Amino acid sequence: HHLHQNYIIHKDIKPANILIHPATKEVKLIDFSISSLLPKERTSLQTPNVLEGTLAYISPEQTGRMNRGIDYRSDFYSLGVTFYELVVGILPFSSDDALELIHAHLAISPEPLNQFLTSEGCLCPKSLSDIILKLMAKNAEQRYQSALGLKHDLEKCRKQWLETGKIEEFELGEWDRSDRFLIPEKLYGREKEVQTLLDAFERVASPLCKEGGAEIMLVAGFSGIGKTAVVNEVHKPITRQKGYFIKGKFDQFNRNVPFSAFFQAFRDLMGQLLGESDAQLQEWKKKILEALGENGQVLIEVIPELERIVGKQPPVPELSGSAAQNRFNLLFEKFIAVFTTIEHPLTLFLDDLQWADSASLNLLKVLMGDNQTAYLLMLGAYRDNEVFPAHPLMLCLGELEKQQTTILTITLAPLSVNHINQLVAETLSCAVKLAAPLTDLVYQKTKGNPFFTTQFLKGLHEDELITFNQDLGYWECDLVKVQDAALTSDVVEFMAGRLHKLPEETQNVMKLAACIDNQFDLQTLSIVCQTPSEEVAATLWSALREGLILPKSQAYKFFQGWEKEEDNAEGIKVSYRFLHDRVQQAAYSLIPESRKQQTHLTIGRLLLRSTSEENLEDKIFDIINHLNMGVGLIATDEEKKQLCKLNLQAGRKAKNATAYAAAIEYLSLGIELLTENSWEDNYEVTLALYELATESTYLNGDFEKMEQLA
Repeated sequence: HHLHQNYIIHKDIKPANILIHPATKEVKLIDFSISSLLPKERTSLQTPNVLEGTLAYISPEQTGRMNRGIDYRSDFYSLGVTFYELVVGILPFSSDDALELIHAHLAISPEPLNQFLTSEGCLCPKSLSDIILKLMAKNAEQRYQSALGLKHDLEKCRKQWLETGKIEEFELGEWDRSDRFLIPEKLYGREKEVQTLLDAFERVASPLCKEGGAEIMLVAGFSGIGKTAVVNEVHKPITRQKGYFIKGKFDQFNRNVPFSAFFQAFRDLMGQLLGESDAQLQEWKKKILEALGENGQVLIEVIPELERIVGKQPPVPELSGSAAQNRFNLLFEKFIAVFTTIEHPLTLFLDDLQWADSASLNLLKVLMGDNQTAYLLMLGAYRDNEVFPAHPLMLCLGELEKQQTTILTITLAPLSVNHINQLVAETLSCAVKLAAPLTDLVYQKTKGNPFFTTQFLKGLHEDELITFNQDLGYWECDLVKVQDAALTSDVVEFMAGRLHKLPEETQNVMKLAACIDNQFDLQTLSIVCQTPSEEVAATLWSALREGLILPKSQAYKFFQGWEKEEDNAEGIKVSYRFLHDRVQQAAYSLIPESRKQQTHLTIGRLLLRSTSEENLEDKIFDIINHLNMGVGLIATDEEKKQLCKLNLQAGRKAKNATAYAAAIEYLSLGIELLTENSWEDNYEVTLALYELATESTYLNGDFEKMEQLA
């Protein structure tokens, strides 16, 4: 109770961490090494070997395979497992296979304790069994909501036992009330859509699925409608099938980076593999090298983490024209085939496909169009209100359909008033009828958009329009004040309003983070803020506590210690992500329109200055995109010359990765920046820009432009 009052989640409650003094019987809880000071945490999908906590006692949400965050109720689950073992002498679930154990926590109900004899040789009373099973409910909403509610029920049992020698059944949780404002994380009104998704996974993972058994499942809908939440429901069956789930996201402000979401996803997969045992890692190395042969370096160029698994690879011969594209496509297909087998099917989720670059869409056509791949489920989410019949994504899907690729689309509609009413009632722990007037006001503003609805409710609580009455033990809402509050029905404007309530220095850091990407790391952010990383992390803390920014791993707790990657390959890398695109958009909107160009230019210059020559190739797209956005403000010939060279480098890298449209953009800008007499005083760069641009336009099929450039 005292821990939770102080917003500490222990995250590793188990017998080994509970000490009892033999003489005084005083109980102490120890080992806070992985505990959290955030009201809610999210854990990413990791291999069982590197999961935080102890597998036998871990809560379902702590496995990273449950579609929800970790809050204080996670500790109740682990306490329930501890009590289970205490009463009947065995663990509720045991297995030598880590994934089987995780699956049991996610999906299997423990045997009731009143079927076992206790260590005293008598049957466990049903009420005590029910208390422990309530602690171990799979969903946090069904567990105890407060330690005092649990304490009250245990004291009731103890009193009956001492007075009568037996424990009668009684209603649990009579005194169980939480004054925490928690919005349930379950999905409302999406049962049919989730089932369609699970059926697609079952088909792809089935032993009957042979060649050509890959599918594309698209989830369409407005921003904030819950596309990602629906997709994440596929985690449970993936765990049962020992499959891999990886995801990448295209960014609204960085649409020029070729293959960004694909490479994000596969870098994530390399991270999962590096968490496996040494024997398994050797097995993966062997399989990958068999698939890639002498050409491993082609993929290491774009997925640097691959080198940590397969080791240094020999340089590959330069190929020109379509030969390079064919080699790249063939290798990527072979590479993916390594991970798509009946033993572990692969689910690849690409988010925000409406912002995908043309190279990514071409790769999607190659992977899904040849009908050779099996055991692969490709999930894609896109905003259907931002695409039109001639949009590159729709043209790509049209071509795939012609090639007989199985494409299914789920379109998510806004939630009905009834579903929103259910959400409001469960948030405020009251009857559905009682919640209706507030629901009507919320629905008027949010039009049934789940993300906006939850943020709107949080906003009302923050503004103290929803409060908990400690004396009477229930939630209260001042409907008149809610109606009078001038609350906007534009979600970006609303989120910007919430950001304005953060300290000014936090807002400034978030503006710069929004320019970097939807995901960003502390090292880059501290460079663009020109502030030491520990200060930047401390400044971000209030945004973390509000849940507007989420840490990508537990490393955020050790932010003082990030070390330069060159000095220490295992250096602690602290990464964060925005809660939602709309939060990133709102943070970006805080930068005045007149300052945006200058902000990007400054970021580009700072990143360039802090990047060593040998690391420039890896970071080139991140740097050049900022500099190009601020190109109108560059006045000196010297800096223009430098930008020509950088665009040449970015163009070359994009062309080598067969992202020809992106290459043309970089090279064209490089040509625009050339001075009038560049053929005389900057001959090498000028020739290289024109040659590469000519070749790229040819490869992209724009022969007229090619003739001009030639």
